[in-house]
Amino acid sequence: MVGTGGALVEFAAVSVVFGGKVRALDDVTLAIRKGEIVGLVGESGSGKSTLCRVLIGLTPPTAGTVSVSGQPVHEHLAREPLAFRRRAQMLLQDAVASLSPRMTIGRTLDEPIAIHKLPRAETQAWLADILRRLNLPPDVLAKFPHQISGGQARRVGVARALLMRPEIIVADEPTAGLDVSVQGELLNLLLDLQREFGLTYLLVSHNLNVIRHVTGRTAVMYLGQIVEEAATHDVFAAPAHPYTVALLSTNPAVDPSKRRAPIVLQGEIPSAVNPPSGCRFHTRCPVAQARCTSDAPALVEISPGRQVRCHFPFSLAAKPRPGLRETQSGLHEPSSPG
Repeated sequence: MVGTGGALVEFAAVSVVFGGKVRALDDVTLAIRKGEIVGLVGESGSGKSTLCRVLIGLTPPTAGTVSVSGQPVHEHLAREPLAFRRRAQMLLQDAVASLSPRMTIGRTLDEPIAIHKLPRAETQAWLADILRRLNLPPDVLAKFPHQISGGQARRVGVARALLMRPEIIVADEPTAGLDVSVQGELLNLLLDLQREFGLTYLLVSHNLNVIRHVTGRTAVMYLGQIVEEAATHDVFAAPAHPYTVALLSTNPAVDPSKRRAPIVLQGEIPSAVNPPSGCRFHTRCPVAQARCTSDAPALVEISPGRQVRCHFPFSLAAKPRPGLRETQSGLHEPSSPG
């Protein structure tokens, strides 16, 4: 974890247990600075969406605290719930399901204006600007969700979030289901708005290329825990945790000389009801040793700004595909606009 001094968002030993059995999050610690773009990756079921819901106040933590500007989220919601909702907005994974089928898009976007008692003339002008930036025609306001495309529904979700002029945006798979060109347009818009308004993003995505090119720092989750956290460049150039190595090995590279043979993990992700003893990844780890089966590793800093939850970091290396030229890092150099 980066130094928490000046952190806008801070998770401190956060755990979430559903029904007294399912450990969706377990001892998650993470700090996000103002203006940062932090990526969150991992298999389905690793706890990414639950972490997002805890930050936004939709799921209370069972243990630990998540704070914004040094104040716990539950206190924000108890004292000024509407103010916090304006400050932190979420782009939901299922954009179509997040829109009411009984309301036109115009009514959907007008509802938060009324609830938050925003100045109507000023907010309507801001909405018109947002729609223009999102390349949504004005006539979309008269349509119902079933009358627009999935890509338009996702952009409507972005418009609804931006309408509040938030400080924090939690984006859960914001580009899922979009054409590549539309993905690029949406990401460029989010980056432009981040630079213009100093927005802070927590970006969840299975698209590792999006994470690599958009985020400045990346956290890798496995079975409810953060197993690696570092600058995105470092994670992609030299992953330390065996799970991160395996995850990144499945990411296709355009340059044939930089492709790696995918590491196929054996078995299914263990149950969150009864996670393995010791290291939670040891049941699937290609380089697990005896200590891994009984001794649970802590998330420790192995270099400035880099943390890994592994007894033997850097013990698994990605392998080049047969017949391809060996390269120094085996991965593209990422940009770090965050």
